[in-house]
Amino acid sequence: MRRADRLFAIVQYLRGRRLTTAAQLAGWLEVSERTIYRDIADLAGSGVPIDGEAGVGYRIRAGFDLPPLMFSFDEIDALVIGARFVEAWAGPKLASGARSALAKIAAALPAEKRAALERSPLFAPGFFIDPKPGERLDALREAIAGRRFTELHYKDAAAETSQRRVRPLALYFWGDVWTLAAWCELRQDFRNFRLDRIDDARVAPERFPDEAGKRLEDFLRRMREE
Repeated sequence: MRRADRLFAIVQYLRGRRLTTAAQLAGWLEVSERTIYRDIADLAGSGVPIDGEAGVGYRIRAGFDLPPLMFSFDEIDALVIGARFVEAWAGPKLASGARSALAKIAAALPAEKRAALERSPLFAPGFFIDPKPGERLDALREAIAGRRFTELHYKDAAAETSQRRVRPLALYFWGDVWTLAAWCELRQDFRNFRLDRIDDARVAPERFPDEAGKRLEDFLRRMREE
């Protein structure tokens, strides 16, 4: 990576996060922490408003902006195929968001890069995909964001149905199916529910409390241990 590209990448990472350490930047950019410290000092010296200190972390003050977006052709293809995957496999709201995001990115690109985005030959056809899981996904995203209990009418692999009251925690895409990671009130344990087996999902008005042992980080810890 050219140094100019690395400096640009550092600014992008700092803009997108509340606090970023030199060790994190060094790992992502595959350079030494000493190099990162030197780059941070050069950026600050050139007028980029970076706050923070070594050993604690860095961030860029709100309001700082950069000149028009510059992406490599590989990055453009990655953005396009990512957005098209979302259009095909996610819910209507995320699909609309993906299209809108691409349009905004295209408007900010130089002419030749905009043409590359519009002519990208990478596609993710969605005409054969059942739309119901995507519709469930939109409701479950809102439930996760609002920390709302959700009532599921669920059918397992043996076609046995059950009613579950869950605390939705996260959504995972496995290449052909989505699953919901949740704390199940019936089982008093974590469970994964396939979205294509959820016949109905009703988001309740009640918010679930933030309880130790029932959080997303607890679920992830369990998955690592198994």
